[in-house]
Amino acid sequence: MNNPFSVDNYVHGYLDRRMKYLIEEWNLARKGELGDFPGRLEAIDGEIEPMKSFERAADARIEALEDRYRKLAGVKK
Repeated sequence: MNNPFSVDNYVHGYLDRRMKYLIEEWNLARKGELGDFPGRLEAIDGEIEPMKSFERAADARIEALEDRYRKLAGVKK
């Protein structure tokens, strides 16, 4: 006999009511959201090298600015 007050029924009802919030809270993905996952992953992979290049250029620029600052700070003393 299917008891409407059983633990299973309570848990199933709770999950049914809270599923939307559980998915959001746990950052879960739905099947429909994974359909274009390979394409999204490729797009992200394509951005890695340009970001590394930017980081190298920015590091070089920062180093040049720090060298310039050190030279200027030495002149003021």
